[in-house]
Amino acid sequence: MPNVYDTLKERGYIAQCTHEEELRELLGRESVTFYQGYDPTADSLTTGHLLTFMVHKHMRDAGHRLITLMGTGTGMIGDPSERNDMRKVMSRETVAYNIACFKEQMTRFVDYSGGDAIMEENDWLLELNLAEFMRDIGIHFNVNRMLAAECYKARLADGLTAFELTYMLMQAYDFLELYRRYNCRLQLGGSEQWGNIIAGIDLIRKKEGIQAYGLTNVLLTAADGSKMGKSAGNAVWLSAERTSPYDFYQHWRNTADVNVIRDLKLFTFLPLDEIEEMSHCQGAEINKVKEVLAYEVTKIVHGEEEAQKAQSAAKALFAGGSGETESIPCTDISRTEAEEGINIVVLLEKMGLIKSRSEARQLIAQGGIKVNEQKADNHELIIKADDFGPDGFLLIQKGKKIYHRGRLV
Repeated sequence: MPNVYDTLKERGYIAQCTHEEELRELLGRESVTFYQGYDPTADSLTTGHLLTFMVHKHMRDAGHRLITLMGTGTGMIGDPSERNDMRKVMSRETVAYNIACFKEQMTRFVDYSGGDAIMEENDWLLELNLAEFMRDIGIHFNVNRMLAAECYKARLADGLTAFELTYMLMQAYDFLELYRRYNCRLQLGGSEQWGNIIAGIDLIRKKEGIQAYGLTNVLLTAADGSKMGKSAGNAVWLSAERTSPYDFYQHWRNTADVNVIRDLKLFTFLPLDEIEEMSHCQGAEINKVKEVLAYEVTKIVHGEEEAQKAQSAAKALFAGGSGETESIPCTDISRTEAEEGINIVVLLEKMGLIKSRSEARQLIAQGGIKVNEQKADNHELIIKADDFGPDGFLLIQKGKKIYHRGRLV
């Protein structure tokens, strides 16, 4: 079996690593317990989280043990990494609810009933005595070094609070606690977590005299290099309620040409030699590769049945096929409201296709909205019950790639 470190590197997961040769040798020699933490900043996971699950699967397949750490404690503060403003403080009830949502989704990707995966919560942070914690742990942290870390730089301009400054101490303490409980010697995280991971490694060395390790994965970026995710406002959610399986499929089907091969390596388990063959595709052939990507990732997240439905719906709309369109996102419209007439801008708003009414008017003026395949040429257009077909459905198209249905109820 190839060394899992080589697998992760070949597929493009690794951004940074401490003690690279030493860690590679360790991963090839014995079973290593590793962990990754998740702060409950929303009620759904995103594709950024999916990338970490892919890394975990490769690690577990190689015989290593995963600890998924839920941020019951750290979620009360929130990671300041790459933030220009302080995170919104969440109540304990919100933290608990979001964690419950995370757990439900995570169990679709990891079986925690076996011995190769553990789910923990860092509620030990809620039980700490502040004075004892600062005397025992805080004494090992140099504030000047902390402020030089990338995770704090963006906040320094607007004013970093002591509240946020403690986050690094808390995450470092998590690593120490997991080492003591489970002999955990490796922390994984996004590349923005580098400073926090190094802090944990240093703390374990100072407190226990043991060498621990850190490895960060690449962050998702769009074709122009911009960040993707919740903080960037362009997250793709793993919850079917937030991003429908059809929209999820379409996200991957619309991947920029430059990112297709990268995403096949990161988000599918297809063999690298098979992906290498697809890397030579050009022109219209690239669209076939995108269909493979979309199908494979949707199958991992939503299951094969939903992937097939989404693929069928996409072909019905884009390839002139005869597939079903039931997977296209749909909004219920009351028959009474439709009989009275609904302004097109109001309808787009109801469907969640626009962020503002001014955006809707601009789209319509530019010819970017179609109703039942006919271009909407006036933002004062009134949609009536007769516009819904015999089956009670209306089709809205936004731009070239976004479709949504209205259903009379």
